[in-house]
Amino acid sequence: MGKATFYRRKIKKIKNQSMPSKGHIIIDPTNGDSYGVIETAKDTNGERVTVKTMLKSKGQVVPKHFHVLQDETFEVISGQLTVLLEGKTHRISAGKKITLPKNIPHNHYNDENSPVTYLHSVTPALDFDYLIEYLVGLAADGKSKNGKYGLVQELVTLKYLDSKSFLADIPVGLQKVLMNTIAPIARLLGNRAVYKKYSGIEK
Repeated sequence: MGKATFYRRKIKKIKNQSMPSKGHIIIDPTNGDSYGVIETAKDTNGERVTVKTMLKSKGQVVPKHFHVLQDETFEVISGQLTVLLEGKTHRISAGKKITLPKNIPHNHYNDENSPVTYLHSVTPALDFDYLIEYLVGLAADGKSKNGKYGLVQELVTLKYLDSKSFLADIPVGLQKVLMNTIAPIARLLGNRAVYKKYSGIEK
C-alpha cells in the first residue's frame, strides 16, 4: 500500500468517527501521533479526560499557551517528555509525572529522536475530548501547518470551546477583542469549534 493511499484511508476513518468513546484511538495521518481514549468526560461525570498519547513527531507543534479552567497531568510511560513551565525546561522520563496548573503558560512536546508515550489527564473534563478529535481531524484534512490552524479558526475555537486556552505571548485582552469580533462572523461563514464530521456534534 502506498503512503498516499494509507493517508487517505486514515483521513476517511477520522471523518467517519463518532463522538469520543473509551477505547477509541485517534491517529494523526500526517505524523503518526496517536491518542487512545482511556476516559471521556461522560465516563467520569465531567471530572476528567484521560488519553494515552504517543508522540512520534519531534519538536513543538503548538505555541506556548495556558488553560483558563483546567489542570493537566502527564505521566510518562516510555521515552522522555519535554515540558516548558514558568521559564524552566523539565524532562520527564518513564515512571515520572508532572502537573501543569491552570493559568500558567506552558508547552509540552517530544524533543527526542524516538517516540514518547504518556498518560495525559485534564481536569475538569469540559469538552477536551472533542478538542483532540477536532485538532487531528483538521490536520488530516490539511488545514493545519506546523500545529497552526489559522487565526480565524483559532479564534472560533477560543470563543466557542468550553476548554478555553489563550496564547501566552499575545495580550489576553487583544485575544478577547478579536475572538468577540471576528469569531461570530467566521461562525456565520461555516467555521466551528467542533465539527460534526469529526465528532458527531458541532459547536
